[in-house]
This record gives sequence, C-alpha cells and structure tokens, in this order.
Amino acid sequence: MSEEIYFSNNYRDLSNQNGTGAGFQFEFSCSRCSDTWRSPFEPFRAGQMAGWLSRGVNAAWQVVGGAGRSVSDAAEGLAGASFGSQRDAAFTRAIATAQGHFQRCPRCTSYVCTRCWNPGQGLCLNCSPDTAAEAQAAQQRGLNDRVTQRAYDAGQQRGDSYDATTPRQLVCPHCHTETRGAAFCPACGHRLAQTENCSACRQEIPDGAVFCPSCGARR
Repeated sequence: MSEEIYFSNNYRDLSNQNGTGAGFQFEFSCSRCSDTWRSPFEPFRAGQMAGWLSRGVNAAWQVVGGAGRSVSDAAEGLAGASFGSQRDAAFTRAIATAQGHFQRCPRCTSYVCTRCWNPGQGLCLNCSPDTAAEAQAAQQRGLNDRVTQRAYDAGQQRGDSYDATTPRQLVCPHCHTETRGAAFCPACGHRLAQTENCSACRQEIPDGAVFCPSCGARR
C-alpha cells in the first residue's frame, strides 16, 4: 500500500478469503477503554464464487469427477491471486471510515473513541482527564485516606494496653491447633507457654517448674 497506514496495533483483521462468506471486515479498538467498532462488511466476490463452485463440485463429485475439481481449484487460485490487493484497498476504506469514530491524541498518539476524548482540550482523557471526574475521585481518595488514618490511630491506642512482652504460643504443642495467642488451647484446653512470676521474689518461673529457680520458693 502506498498510503500511510493508521491503526497499526489496535485493530483485528476479520477478513475471510474463501467460502460463501468471503469478504473484508476490520475491527478497531479504543486504546483507552478497549471498546471496539467494526467496519461494514465488504463481500469478496471472487472468493464467494469459488466457494459456491466448491460446494457444487462436492455435491456432484460422482458425476463431475476430477475435471470438476480442477475447475474449483482454478477458481480458488484466481480468488487467491486478487485477495491481497483487494484486502489492502478494503483496509484503506475501513480506516477512512474508522477515523470518523476515533480521535488521535497529539500528545500520546493513541487512537481513542469519542467517550475517551476531551474535546475542550483536544486530548485524550488519559492525557487530559475530565476535571469534574478528577475532583470527585480526589474527594473519595481524601475520605478514604482520612478514615484509614483514623482507624490506624485507633489501633495504636488499643495497642497501648496490649502486653507485647508476654510470650505466646500460636500453635498448641499437643494438638497443633492455631491458638491466636490465647492462654489456653481452644481445641484441647492445654495451658500454653506464658510466664508466671514467683510470689516471693517476683522473678519469672519457667513453664513446668515446681520451684522458683531464683529463690527456691514453691510455685
């Protein structure tokens, strides 16, 4: 093709060379929202005729034989020879029609649909977002950020009363149930490892000890 090609990476070629449904059609997509638009279907007459001949030959194969198959093959060969040039011409016409449904952003060079275009600025909404929409989104982000901060502060206040120095077992050593830091296993009732202070010297007594290792007082 001698003309400049547009939509080089956001289109699909839906053309069909052979069969009774042979024709040219292209699907273009918006680079921002991915919505699609299809060009009008243009029949490929040579491919359709070859398809009808092939169907007729297959239906009358016992009568026509190899000679009929040769006629069908010749028709398909002629259709294939002209398909490429006709496809290029159809693509050019499809692009011309598609340009009425898309805008090319001069900043990012993307093709976007009319819903993703800011006509006041002459840019796509990625490069020039809608002011009202951005303001609403900013308000929601501000609300979420403030609520998140307040929830974080509330968690810090609750943390002031949490005993972070007491050792806790997160899995019961007897039944292997998750304990979530509880004093006793919720499944078997086993007392989990939590230190106990000696009533005499106030030193920590290891779990399972009968006497205090510091002063010898009975537990």
